[in-house]
Parts: sequence; structure tokens; C-alpha cells
Amino acid sequence: MVNAAIADMFSLLSRLMEIHGENPFKVKSYGAAAFQIEQLNRPLEEIPRNQVASLQGIGPSTATKITEVLETGTMQVLEDFLAKTPTGVLDMMQVKGLGPKKIAAIWKDMGIETVGELLYACQENRLMRYKGFGSRTQENVKAAIEFMLKYRDSCLFADAEPLAQEIIAFLQQHWPEALHAPSGAFRRQCPTLERIDFVTTTDLAKLTEAIQASDPTMIVWQEPHRITLEKDGQIDLVFHGCQPENFGSTLLSTTGSEAFLAKWQQLYGVIPPRENEEELFEYAALTIVPPSRREPPYPGGIQKGSASINEIQVSDIKGIIHAHSDWSDGVHSLEEMALACIRSGFEYLVISDHSRSAQYAGGLHIEKVSQQHTLIDTLNARLHPFRIFKGIESDILGDGSLDYPNEVLARFDLVIASIHSNLQMSEEKAMMRLMNAVRNPYTDIIGHPTGRLLLSRPGYPIDHLAFLDACSEAGVAVEINAHPRRLDLDWTLIPAALERNILLSIDPDAHSTEGFSDIRYGVLAAQKGGLTKTSNLSSLSQSELASWLQARRRKISF
Repeated sequence: MVNAAIADMFSLLSRLMEIHGENPFKVKSYGAAAFQIEQLNRPLEEIPRNQVASLQGIGPSTATKITEVLETGTMQVLEDFLAKTPTGVLDMMQVKGLGPKKIAAIWKDMGIETVGELLYACQENRLMRYKGFGSRTQENVKAAIEFMLKYRDSCLFADAEPLAQEIIAFLQQHWPEALHAPSGAFRRQCPTLERIDFVTTTDLAKLTEAIQASDPTMIVWQEPHRITLEKDGQIDLVFHGCQPENFGSTLLSTTGSEAFLAKWQQLYGVIPPRENEEELFEYAALTIVPPSRREPPYPGGIQKGSASINEIQVSDIKGIIHAHSDWSDGVHSLEEMALACIRSGFEYLVISDHSRSAQYAGGLHIEKVSQQHTLIDTLNARLHPFRIFKGIESDILGDGSLDYPNEVLARFDLVIASIHSNLQMSEEKAMMRLMNAVRNPYTDIIGHPTGRLLLSRPGYPIDHLAFLDACSEAGVAVEINAHPRRLDLDWTLIPAALERNILLSIDPDAHSTEGFSDIRYGVLAAQKGGLTKTSNLSSLSQSELASWLQARRRKISF
């Protein structure tokens, strides 16, 4: 079992114990153990059992439970707490902004045991009658519940992808002579999905029989020409059946989106039967529109003679911008991160650990900045021609200033400015902080500009176009944070950024060497917005990036 899963178990145990009013010392110790396990740079499975208790933050009681998990896959004390906690109370733990103490008050003092009851209580203004629950808290809880319910049956593209690949492999194994392909929002590379669609020339009755034989827990809904599979805890699967001669037409019509299909029908009429999509685009005298761009806004448009766009590819990313090492909250050392970049064929690494105000993430105090820069100089001498750029992810503070004085900011090659704190803001407050950061001459990139977490947090409200106008005027790049839970800046805003000649930057925000692979999700989202490598900062070569940064620093000196 991987460390992250074990850490999650201890984190859950800590929260459940707090909800049940258990010993605060134990609550705190198990929460601390979860944090320490996440920070380990080697799997717990590889550590001798008699050495686990000697790890930092891991006492004998915690070590016993870790051993239990490693040997059985479960933790009995956690199972006991789960058994005596109502399902609805467990659901409340998914509501953003509700900590264990508030959940305990809602359950035990108010007698509310489900999220639905809690929402109703908010709508009836009953929550604010209790100590610790003011009108603002009530509104925040209500908004968080509504957001959660809206996306409850959705999942991230990154989480759906392994299942989609597994289904395609299943179809190809059982019916190798048939045609199969993913379709729908998955094929359009949408960051979040409500279901995964497939097109197949397999007989749907035989497909249903095979699926139920392999997994009897699947619920099958049959309709003419398609079946839908439902299973608790899994995104719905929809299979569209067709004949081989109509495979391309079915693929086009089920890939969608509704707006794309309406535009197609307006321009070209009903989709005729064709075996492959290429024939349909040839029939329409239209350059093939990639599936990722078959929804508004249409970069390049959907019209006869439309020019193709050389959309960005993963191979166009030349270096890693925005990565964290164990100097702050990353897992691996700076050298390990650099060597992983070299193995992956990257030309450079912009290390960007957290700044000093990010105490929760081990942010760098000024003396540690100097120490890290000395190490970078040593590694660069040894790893040449590869280069580590001296970067920082500076917190944007409450007044929009950056987290270090100018004389410290001047030591960095590149500064990413990001908001991490006090996210419950009005648009006016959020824009003040962002605009001040954009105007700071040391800001090179604005990181994850809305602070959203897909399916978890909507992000603070901003005037996107005014923000992009300011970035354009200041020559500041805007990040497309490639973590599949962020993908922020949203792809729908890419055309507006390109119209303003803003450089975007696909960055993995990696906290480990494995995090570099998230670049792919940033690229998939960027393709939807029509981004090309010429407008992407992380597609610059090492020398080109160095020149871009030097030009920005020269402007400051004048």
C-alpha cells in the first residue's frame, strides 16, 4: 500500500476521533502522523517493521497501526469509528469549510445527520442560531453544499482515463474484429466528466452479457442503439452501438458537443453515413477539427476551408517550470528533481519552492533562500549543460504585495506569484490582490490565477478579462497549472489570452518527480483552447527562457 493511502487513513481517523470527542492528544498525534507519512521519501513497505516507531512523528501506537495496515490492508480502530458514524455525517466531511468541530456541533447539537438536512437548515437560517455559526459561515456552508451536489456524480479526466483505457482493452480483447473508440466529453478532453462514452460495432446484447458476467454488480440500462452501465462509486459508462459503415458518423455525432453539432447541421446538413470521420470532414470540405476543439469557443472557427492549428504537444515542453523540492513541501531533493528532468529529456528546471509566509508548506525564510541558491550553483556546475533556474512561488499577500522585499526578489531568476491564503474573498478584494501582484515588476508568472480546485472548490471570483488586460500590459505570463485538479487558467480563457499576446505557461506544479507527468493534462486542456508552442513559456529552450528573463530584469533596472 502506498504512503499516500496510509496517510489518508490516519487523517480520516484523526478527524473522526475529533468528531466523536476523543482525547485531543490522540487526535493531534494521528493527524501529525498523517503529515509525516506523506513527507516520507521512501515507501513504508520498504522500512523494517521494527524501525517504523523510530521515524519522526511516529510513536509506538501509531507504528502498530501502520504495521496492521501494511499486513492486513485495514485499520480496525478506523473501521470501528466508521461503523458508528452515520453515512450522512461522513458525507459532511466532503463539504468544503466544515471541520470536525463544526460537524460535531451540527450532528450532536443540532441533530442533523445528512447533507440534505444541513442544506435545508441553511436555507431556513437555522444554522446561524448556534454558537460559532454566523450568517457568513451559513452562506459559505450553503454555497459549498450546492457546489458539491452539482458535481457529485462527476470525476476528473485524469481519474476517468485509466477506466476508459481498461474498457477499450476489454472490448478489443473480446471483439478484436470490431471497431471501438472513446467518445463524448472524454474524447473532447474535458477536464471533468459526468460519464464516459464509447462507440462500438459490437452487438450490444453480447456486450451486456459479457459485462454482467465479468461484474454482476453493474446495473445495465438498455435503450435503442445504446446501453448505460451504472455502479456505485464509479462514473457511468455509455456504449453507442452502430454498424461498421456508420462508425465514423456515430463517432462524430456522439463526440459532440451540442453546439458543435448544431453548427455542423447549420452549415452542412444531416451527418451522412460514413465509416470514418475523415470522410465526413472531406465531404464537408472542412479541415479536420480535433475532438478537443469541438465545443465553444471555437479557436479557428468551424467553417469551410478552416485552417488547421498546430496545437501544442507534450513533446513541445522543453523544461519544467513550477516545481517544489523537499526544501518546502516537495517529496524529493533538488538534485533528485533535476536528475529526473534530465532523464526525461528536459533542458531545465525552474525550482519554485514556497515563500516564507507559506508556513504550512515549509516556506523558505530569507536565509534558506541563500542556502538553496548556493546549492543550485553547485548543482549547475556539475549538471551542465542542464540548468536549474532559481525560482520561487511567492505568496501574494493580503494587500497584493509579494512575500519578500525587493532586494530578495531580485536574487531570483523567475518569480511565480500565487494566492494561497484567505481564499474567501469578494471579487473586489481578489482583483486588488491580483492586480497589485501583476504590477509588481518582479512578477514573471501569475500561478493558478483563480485558485480553483476542480470538483472541490470554485475559486475566488475575478474579472477575467480585466486581469488578462493587466497581464498583457505588464508582459506577465499566466500559468496553466497542469495539475489535473487545477487546470487553471481555464481552457475557455486561452483564446482571450492569445488575442492579448499573453504568454501562457503549462506548468506541472510538481511536488515530486512523478508530478512531472501532469504536464500532459495541462497540454490536453491547452489543446482545447488552441494554444500553440509559440505562445507557451515552458516551450522555450533554456537559452530562450534565459533571454526572456534577462529582458524582464533589464526593464526593472531602468
